[in-house]
Amino acid sequence: MPLLSRLAASSAKGFGMYGLVVPYTARYLVVAGGGGGGGWIDGQANGAGGGAGGLLTNTTIFTIGVTYTATIGQGGAGAGGGSRGANGQNSTLIGTGLSVTAIGGGGGGSYFTAGATGGSGGGNGGRVTSGGPAGTSGQGNAGGNGNGNTEGAAGGGAGGVGSDGNGGSGGVGLQSDITGTSTYYAGGGGGSNQTTTGGLGGGGTGGFTGKTAGTPNTGGGGGGGGGSNGPPLSGAAGGSGVVIISVPTRYYTGITTGSPTVTTNGLNTVIKFTSSGTYTA
Repeated sequence: MPLLSRLAASSAKGFGMYGLVVPYTARYLVVAGGGGGGGWIDGQANGAGGGAGGLLTNTTIFTIGVTYTATIGQGGAGAGGGSRGANGQNSTLIGTGLSVTAIGGGGGGSYFTAGATGGSGGGNGGRVTSGGPAGTSGQGNAGGNGNGNTEGAAGGGAGGVGSDGNGGSGGVGLQSDITGTSTYYAGGGGGSNQTTTGGLGGGGTGGFTGKTAGTPNTGGGGGGGGGSNGPPLSGAAGGSGVVIISVPTRYYTGITTGSPTVTTNGLNTVIKFTSSGTYTA
Protein backbone atom coordinates (compact mmCIF):
# COMPACT_ATOMS: atom_id res chain seq x y z
CA MET A 1 0.00 0.00 0.00
CA PRO A 2 1.41 3.47 -0.89
CA LEU A 3 2.53 5.52 2.09
CA LEU A 4 -0.16 8.21 1.71
CA SER A 5 -2.90 5.59 1.40
CA ARG A 6 -1.58 3.74 4.48
CA LEU A 7 -1.49 6.92 6.54
CA ALA A 8 -5.00 7.81 5.41
CA ALA A 9 -6.26 4.36 6.41
CA SER A 10 -4.61 4.65 9.82
CA SER A 11 -6.06 8.10 10.28
CA ALA A 12 -9.53 6.87 9.37
CA LYS A 13 -9.23 4.13 11.99
CA GLY A 14 -7.79 6.34 14.68
CA PHE A 15 -9.57 9.68 14.53
CA GLY A 16 -12.98 10.42 15.91
CA MET A 17 -15.49 13.08 14.91
CA TYR A 18 -13.46 15.80 16.67
CA GLY A 19 -10.12 14.79 15.17
CA LEU A 20 -8.77 13.19 18.36
CA VAL A 21 -6.73 9.99 18.44
CA VAL A 22 -8.90 7.13 19.67
CA PRO A 23 -7.02 4.59 21.83
CA TYR A 24 -8.20 0.99 21.90
CA THR A 25 -7.86 -2.06 24.12
CA ALA A 26 -5.24 -4.68 23.30
CA ARG A 27 -4.22 -7.84 25.09
CA TYR A 28 -0.69 -9.15 25.72
CA LEU A 29 1.24 -12.17 26.98
CA VAL A 30 4.93 -11.71 27.85
CA VAL A 31 7.04 -14.71 28.92
CA ALA A 32 10.75 -14.56 29.78
CA GLY A 33 13.41 -17.18 29.06
CA GLY A 34 13.60 -20.19 31.37
CA GLY A 35 16.54 -20.97 33.66
CA GLY A 36 19.06 -23.69 32.84
CA GLY A 37 19.30 -26.94 34.80
CA GLY A 38 22.07 -27.75 37.29
CA GLY A 39 24.78 -30.28 36.52
CA TRP A 40 25.50 -33.79 37.80
CA ILE A 41 28.56 -34.74 39.86
CA ASP A 42 29.77 -38.25 39.07
CA GLY A 43 28.93 -40.60 41.91
CA GLN A 44 27.71 -37.83 44.22
CA ALA A 45 24.64 -35.90 43.11
CA ASN A 46 22.17 -35.11 40.34
CA GLY A 47 21.22 -31.64 39.11
CA ALA A 48 18.13 -29.55 39.90
CA GLY A 49 15.67 -28.18 37.36
CA GLY A 50 15.66 -24.58 36.14
CA GLY A 51 12.81 -22.23 36.97
CA ALA A 52 10.37 -21.08 34.30
CA GLY A 53 10.56 -17.58 32.91
CA GLY A 54 8.23 -15.03 34.46
CA LEU A 55 4.80 -14.72 32.84
CA LEU A 56 2.71 -11.53 32.63
CA THR A 57 -0.63 -11.20 30.84
CA ASN A 58 -3.20 -8.42 30.87
CA THR A 59 -5.06 -5.88 28.75
CA THR A 60 -3.70 -2.44 27.99
CA ILE A 61 -4.47 0.64 25.90
CA PHE A 62 -2.73 1.03 22.55
CA THR A 63 -2.51 4.46 20.92
CA ILE A 64 -2.56 4.68 17.13
CA GLY A 65 0.82 5.70 15.72
CA VAL A 66 2.81 4.46 18.70
CA THR A 67 5.47 1.77 18.11
CA TYR A 68 5.56 -1.07 20.66
CA THR A 69 8.82 -3.00 20.94
CA ALA A 70 8.96 -6.68 21.91
CA THR A 71 12.25 -8.10 23.19
CA ILE A 72 12.51 -11.89 23.58
CA GLY A 73 14.61 -13.33 26.39
CA GLN A 74 16.74 -16.39 25.68
CA GLY A 75 16.85 -19.42 27.93
CA GLY A 76 19.73 -19.83 30.37
CA ALA A 77 22.49 -22.34 29.65
CA GLY A 78 22.64 -25.61 31.54
CA ALA A 79 25.50 -26.03 34.01
CA GLY A 80 28.38 -28.45 34.11
CA GLY A 81 29.01 -30.84 37.00
CA GLY A 82 28.14 -29.43 40.40
CA SER A 83 27.36 -25.92 39.17
CA ARG A 84 24.18 -23.85 39.00
CA GLY A 85 22.48 -23.26 35.67
CA ALA A 86 22.34 -19.76 34.23
CA ASN A 87 19.27 -17.59 34.67
CA GLY A 88 17.07 -16.94 31.66
CA GLN A 89 16.91 -13.49 30.11
CA ASN A 90 14.08 -11.00 30.60
CA SER A 91 11.40 -10.43 27.94
CA THR A 92 9.83 -6.98 27.53
CA LEU A 93 7.01 -5.14 25.75
CA ILE A 94 7.57 -1.38 25.77
CA GLY A 95 5.87 1.62 24.17
CA THR A 96 4.43 4.97 25.19
CA GLY A 97 2.40 4.40 28.35
CA LEU A 98 3.35 0.71 28.54
CA SER A 99 6.38 -1.00 30.11
CA VAL A 100 6.12 -4.73 30.81
CA THR A 101 9.12 -6.77 31.98
CA ALA A 102 8.94 -10.51 32.61
CA ILE A 103 11.91 -11.74 34.68
CA GLY A 104 14.09 -14.63 33.47
CA GLY A 105 13.78 -17.96 35.29
CA GLY A 106 16.29 -18.93 37.97
CA GLY A 107 18.98 -21.50 37.27
CA GLY A 108 18.81 -24.91 38.95
CA GLY A 109 21.36 -25.87 41.61
CA SER A 110 23.33 -29.03 42.27
CA TYR A 111 24.35 -30.92 45.43
CA PHE A 112 25.45 -28.18 47.90
CA THR A 113 24.63 -25.38 45.44
CA ALA A 114 21.30 -23.56 45.80
CA GLY A 115 19.11 -22.68 42.86
CA ALA A 116 18.65 -19.03 41.85
CA THR A 117 15.69 -16.73 42.28
CA GLY A 118 13.98 -15.49 39.12
CA GLY A 119 10.62 -15.21 37.37
CA SER A 120 10.16 -18.66 38.89
CA GLY A 121 12.91 -20.00 41.14
CA GLY A 122 15.26 -22.80 40.15
CA GLY A 123 15.36 -25.95 42.26
CA ASN A 124 17.86 -26.32 45.08
CA GLY A 125 20.62 -28.88 45.06
CA GLY A 126 19.65 -31.89 47.15
CA ARG A 127 21.77 -30.92 50.15
CA VAL A 128 20.41 -27.35 50.30
CA THR A 129 17.44 -27.37 52.67
CA SER A 130 17.13 -23.67 53.55
CA GLY A 131 13.97 -23.14 51.43
CA GLY A 132 13.16 -23.14 47.74
CA PRO A 133 14.43 -20.12 45.76
CA ALA A 134 11.70 -17.51 45.34
CA GLY A 135 9.84 -16.58 42.20
CA THR A 136 8.85 -13.01 41.33
CA SER A 137 5.50 -11.97 42.78
CA GLY A 138 2.78 -12.03 40.13
CA GLN A 139 5.04 -13.78 37.60
CA GLY A 140 5.97 -17.20 38.95
CA ASN A 141 6.56 -19.49 41.90
CA ALA A 142 9.37 -20.84 44.03
CA GLY A 143 11.62 -23.69 43.06
CA GLY A 144 11.69 -26.88 45.10
CA ASN A 145 13.73 -27.25 48.27
CA GLY A 146 16.39 -29.90 48.78
CA ASN A 147 15.50 -32.65 51.25
CA GLY A 148 18.98 -33.64 52.34
CA ASN A 149 19.63 -36.32 49.73
CA THR A 150 21.62 -36.22 46.51
CA GLU A 151 18.79 -35.64 44.04
CA GLY A 152 18.15 -32.10 42.80
CA ALA A 153 14.76 -30.43 43.32
CA ALA A 154 12.57 -29.14 40.49
CA GLY A 155 12.16 -25.62 39.14
CA GLY A 156 9.06 -23.54 39.81
CA GLY A 157 6.47 -22.72 37.16
CA ALA A 158 4.10 -19.84 36.53
CA GLY A 159 1.22 -21.88 37.98
CA GLY A 160 2.86 -23.87 40.79
CA VAL A 161 5.96 -24.48 42.89
CA GLY A 162 8.60 -27.03 41.93
CA SER A 163 8.63 -30.36 43.74
CA ASP A 164 11.04 -30.71 46.64
CA GLY A 165 14.14 -32.96 46.46
CA ASN A 166 14.48 -36.46 45.07
CA GLY A 167 14.28 -35.39 41.43
CA GLY A 168 10.69 -34.14 41.53
CA SER A 169 8.53 -32.79 38.71
CA GLY A 170 8.69 -29.17 37.57
CA GLY A 171 6.05 -26.66 38.63
CA VAL A 172 3.09 -26.42 36.27
CA GLY A 173 2.78 -23.43 33.94
CA LEU A 174 -0.27 -21.27 33.25
CA GLN A 175 -2.77 -21.51 30.41
CA SER A 176 -3.56 -18.68 28.01
CA ASP A 177 -6.02 -18.60 25.11
CA ILE A 178 -4.64 -15.38 23.60
CA THR A 179 -3.94 -17.14 20.27
CA GLY A 180 -7.37 -18.79 20.17
CA THR A 181 -6.04 -22.10 21.47
CA SER A 182 -5.66 -22.66 25.20
CA THR A 183 -1.95 -23.33 25.73
CA TYR A 184 0.30 -23.76 28.76
CA TYR A 185 3.37 -21.55 29.11
CA ALA A 186 6.22 -21.28 31.63
CA GLY A 187 6.52 -24.75 33.17
CA GLY A 188 9.44 -25.53 35.50
CA GLY A 189 12.27 -27.95 34.71
CA GLY A 190 12.35 -31.37 36.36
CA GLY A 191 15.03 -32.37 38.87
CA SER A 192 17.19 -35.33 37.92
CA ASN A 193 16.51 -38.82 39.26
CA GLN A 194 16.30 -41.44 36.52
CA THR A 195 13.87 -39.49 34.29
CA THR A 196 11.53 -36.91 35.81
CA THR A 197 8.92 -34.80 34.10
CA GLY A 198 9.05 -31.10 33.42
CA GLY A 199 6.15 -28.89 34.39
CA LEU A 200 3.27 -28.70 31.93
CA GLY A 201 4.02 -25.63 29.84
CA GLY A 202 7.39 -26.35 28.27
CA GLY A 203 9.48 -27.47 31.26
CA GLY A 204 12.33 -29.81 30.36
CA THR A 205 12.75 -33.28 31.86
CA GLY A 206 15.62 -34.24 34.16
CA GLY A 207 17.27 -37.62 33.91
CA PHE A 208 20.33 -39.83 33.78
CA THR A 209 20.31 -39.96 30.01
CA GLY A 210 16.99 -38.39 29.05
CA LYS A 211 17.33 -34.78 30.19
CA THR A 212 15.71 -32.28 27.80
CA ALA A 213 15.78 -28.53 27.37
CA GLY A 214 12.86 -26.25 28.05
CA THR A 215 10.62 -25.93 25.00
CA PRO A 216 11.50 -22.89 22.84
CA ASN A 217 9.12 -19.92 22.98
CA THR A 218 7.35 -21.12 26.11
CA GLY A 219 9.79 -19.95 28.81
CA GLY A 220 10.11 -23.50 30.17
CA GLY A 221 12.91 -24.30 32.63
CA GLY A 222 15.65 -26.74 31.64
CA GLY A 223 15.89 -30.21 33.19
CA GLY A 224 18.58 -31.13 35.70
CA GLY A 225 21.55 -33.20 34.51
CA GLY A 226 22.12 -36.70 35.84
CA GLY A 227 23.96 -39.92 35.21
CA SER A 228 25.18 -43.16 36.74
CA ASN A 229 28.59 -43.66 35.12
CA GLY A 230 31.05 -41.67 33.08
CA PRO A 231 31.80 -37.95 33.03
CA PRO A 232 29.53 -35.37 34.70
CA LEU A 233 26.53 -34.47 32.59
CA SER A 234 25.48 -30.84 32.29
CA GLY A 235 21.95 -29.65 32.91
CA ALA A 236 19.74 -28.73 29.98
CA ALA A 237 19.12 -25.20 28.71
CA GLY A 238 15.98 -23.24 29.45
CA GLY A 239 13.50 -22.43 26.70
CA SER A 240 13.35 -19.01 25.07
CA GLY A 241 10.49 -16.65 25.83
CA VAL A 242 7.69 -15.19 23.72
CA VAL A 243 5.65 -12.01 23.36
CA ILE A 244 2.11 -12.19 21.95
CA ILE A 245 -0.16 -9.21 21.23
CA SER A 246 -3.85 -9.40 20.31
CA VAL A 247 -5.53 -6.33 18.77
CA PRO A 248 -8.97 -5.78 17.23
CA THR A 249 -8.63 -6.57 13.52
CA ARG A 250 -10.33 -3.32 12.53
CA TYR A 251 -7.37 -1.44 14.06
CA TYR A 252 -4.58 -3.74 12.85
CA THR A 253 -2.08 -1.76 10.73
CA GLY A 254 0.21 -4.53 9.47
CA ILE A 255 3.27 -2.43 10.33
CA THR A 256 5.76 -4.81 11.98
CA THR A 257 9.46 -5.63 12.14
CA GLY A 258 11.14 -8.83 13.24
CA SER A 259 8.94 -11.22 11.22
CA PRO A 260 6.28 -12.11 13.80
CA THR A 261 3.67 -14.75 13.05
CA VAL A 262 0.31 -13.08 12.38
CA THR A 263 -2.98 -14.98 12.69
CA THR A 264 -6.63 -14.19 13.40
CA ASN A 265 -8.76 -15.21 16.35
CA GLY A 266 -12.37 -14.22 15.88
CA LEU A 267 -12.50 -10.42 15.66
CA ASN A 268 -8.84 -10.06 16.71
CA THR A 269 -5.48 -10.20 14.97
CA VAL A 270 -2.76 -12.01 16.93
CA ILE A 271 0.89 -10.96 16.55
CA LYS A 272 3.35 -13.53 17.96
CA PHE A 273 7.00 -12.56 18.39
CA THR A 274 9.52 -15.39 18.81
CA SER A 275 12.40 -13.01 18.11
CA SER A 276 12.62 -9.34 18.90
CA GLY A 277 10.62 -6.89 16.79
CA THR A 278 8.08 -4.08 16.76
CA TYR A 279 4.43 -3.36 16.03
CA THR A 280 3.18 0.12 15.16
CA ALA A 281 -0.44 0.62 16.17
